[in-house]
Amino acid sequence: MDQYTPHTQNWTEQFGGKRTGLALLAVLILLTLFLASKIVTEVQEWRYIGSGQNASNTISVQGEGEVFAIPDIATFTFSVIKEGTTATEAQDAATAVANEAIEYLKGQGVEEKDIQTTNYSVYPRYEYPQIQCVTYPCPQGERRLVGFEINQGMSVKVRNTAKAGELLSGIGNLGVEQISGVLFTTDDKDALVREARQKAIQDAREKAARLADDLDVRLVRIVNFNESGAPIYYSRETLDAAVGGMGGDGKSTPNIPVGENRITSQVHIIYEIQ
Repeated sequence: MDQYTPHTQNWTEQFGGKRTGLALLAVLILLTLFLASKIVTEVQEWRYIGSGQNASNTISVQGEGEVFAIPDIATFTFSVIKEGTTATEAQDAATAVANEAIEYLKGQGVEEKDIQTTNYSVYPRYEYPQIQCVTYPCPQGERRLVGFEINQGMSVKVRNTAKAGELLSGIGNLGVEQISGVLFTTDDKDALVREARQKAIQDAREKAARLADDLDVRLVRIVNFNESGAPIYYSRETLDAAVGGMGGDGKSTPNIPVGENRITSQVHIIYEIQ
């Protein structure tokens, strides 16, 4: 039996060495996972804007910002409504008026890309003959198809706002219907919204600084930010009355005031304090 003893000892040493190596590897893996978890936690806790769950002492402030801009775009809509005994007849009549309106607008400097069809509908028209009867209930007569109606809605964007009134008068003389009031807007709304938001944030920062000074505390970081709803657009002028009933004889051109648009933003910011 002694001749096998060296082999037995060598196998035992090898097995013990492998087992020790595996144990060390497992410890290293666990240590790596632990450190990675700590790093992620620290990043989440110290990021600039976080969930605020780790901030025990906070103050909240609201800020408001507004900007005014002179509109550079005027928009209005109109409809072409025509009837015919057949769908083709009604479509031909509507197309003739719509094409005339489009050509007029293009001749006045409106680009074709700024003239858009917003709706095109075909409606059958029915009649229900009256039946004379002496008993109740009176039987209902069968409906009878008498024709079709076409309703084509158009939207026009006018980049020369000074011509808005003239264009409304001209369109009204071409047999169109349902001419809307003019809506004055700005082409680059996103830039105005951002400017209003920046002013609101600056207003909130100044309020937070004053409040922290009054409370004798120090602002640490922002833990929550929220913008209340969508930015509000407000026009200083009421325009519907100025263009109501458009479609006269073209003897006068309405003078439509452009006014100013006001864009506002409201923000709510929570600060951690010490």
